[in-house]
Amino acid sequence: MTSSSSSKTYRGRFAPSPTGPLHFGSLLAAVASYLDARAHHGTWLVRIEDLDPPREDPTAADSILHTLDHYGLHWDEDIRYQSTRSDAYNDALQQLIQQQLAFPCACSRKQLGNQLHHGICSTLQTSDIAWRFLCPAGQLRISDTLQATQTYELAADIGDFVIRRRDGLWSYQLAVAVDDADQGITHVVRGIDLIDSTARQVLLQQALGYSSPIYSHIPVANEANGQKLSKQNLALPLSTEKAADTLWLALAWLKQSPPAELRGVNVTDLLTWAIANWQAEVLIGLTSMSAPGDFQRQL
Repeated sequence: MTSSSSSKTYRGRFAPSPTGPLHFGSLLAAVASYLDARAHHGTWLVRIEDLDPPREDPTAADSILHTLDHYGLHWDEDIRYQSTRSDAYNDALQQLIQQQLAFPCACSRKQLGNQLHHGICSTLQTSDIAWRFLCPAGQLRISDTLQATQTYELAADIGDFVIRRRDGLWSYQLAVAVDDADQGITHVVRGIDLIDSTARQVLLQQALGYSSPIYSHIPVANEANGQKLSKQNLALPLSTEKAADTLWLALAWLKQSPPAELRGVNVTDLLTWAIANWQAEVLIGLTSMSAPGDFQRQL
């Protein structure tokens, strides 16, 4: 990365999208980010990334917060909802426009033919347009505490990406870059399925004059059949009835080796042990982890 946050007080976050209830895969990201923050005597925030109303479940945000609370994953400051942040995102867009780093685009996916966008459009349209970030030329290298250094050839791998959609909704990439900076986030611990977003977020951070957090991407959780645990693959919602057992299983999956005698203790005692014994380094180089065959029954 171009800048480091290692000398700052640790501020981490968990930032789910409210498209459904938490499942085991999302719990792993929440637990890893929580433990990393607590082990570093840092602050842990929760941010609801409610940017896409057509895809959202109106009950999901409250469900997610209730589940986190039930699992003992208590946040330190007020919840932030990205749906309330349009003015801040617009300010960032206007800054990029003034720097000639954002431009209007009327190109459809069909017109692009599934190819990356390169270069400023010549559209004269003022409505039904997206806004794109003008990707610079060259190479970008991003360090990660758990994964190999990521190297991107910007023209070939990234291209000009959307920061405000044609329907007026804000892009995930811009919103995350703005909110991570505004909330002073120094460390991002999240799933490796989001690692390619990091390059776009770092490009926006550089353009807007923000510092980049330190990134740690944990391995994705797979079912025994190799499918990623996700809402799309019908991963079961987390039960609050067996929170302690599920939390113990999450720690085992994260290779923290929780003692067998802690299985079934209350979540507060289990998290106290996990914070004192947190070892993120055991995840270095791992990109996925598979579940035992009876995994869903264990939940």
